[in-house]
Amino acid sequence: MKKAGILKKISILVLVLLVPGFLYYLLNVGGKNRYKPLAVFGPKAIAKTTHKVKGKDVPDTIYHTLPDFKLTDQDGNPVSLKYFDNKIVVVNFFYTGCPTVCKVMNENISTVAADYIRNKMVYFVSITVNPKQDDAGTLKRYAAQLMPTGNKRVFLTGDTATTYNLARNGFLVNAFQSGPNDFIYSDKIVLIDREKRIRGYYSGAQTDEVGRLNDEIKVLISEELRKNDPGLY
Repeated sequence: MKKAGILKKISILVLVLLVPGFLYYLLNVGGKNRYKPLAVFGPKAIAKTTHKVKGKDVPDTIYHTLPDFKLTDQDGNPVSLKYFDNKIVVVNFFYTGCPTVCKVMNENISTVAADYIRNKMVYFVSITVNPKQDDAGTLKRYAAQLMPTGNKRVFLTGDTATTYNLARNGFLVNAFQSGPNDFIYSDKIVLIDREKRIRGYYSGAQTDEVGRLNDEIKVLISEELRKNDPGLY
């Protein structure tokens, strides 16, 4: 019995020592990070320009990107797409009068945001689908109920024409008013890269999906750092 116990402990120790090294090897074969890059969502078009791949000219791809917008944050400040230049942005739609899913989704987002409080690259944005009720003051009071995350947690409001068009044609999700106090909106959290492209969708009320979001933010950070400083990896 003692011998079996010793062997078990040795096996556990070997796994603890070898698994991280094995994972590191998989990600860094020959000094090159080989993680699978995140997909790019939305319509695509073929450009007239090309780039070289193994000596051959390959047509460039034009990806769907977010259109510009003009909204107002919880402090009453105007916010446009330029505010998020060179940022990774995590976005969701909600309204403060939503009693269930919105609360869970925004609490989950704040929990993730807390992991990036010191990271200047990542911002978290929540856009209301009920701007008539959710003015800047209402959003500020709502934000105060959530885990504090500084100015990296932004709540936005604006006219419905801007907001609903941005949801449908920018983030490619549903958002509209279906009745006097009823709103149809997506429960998806959307991950946006520094080129304003959609890189992921996640169900905001599901713990495993929010965990996947957190993992893929890290993958996207690695991708962005590689593009700007390949010597880092």
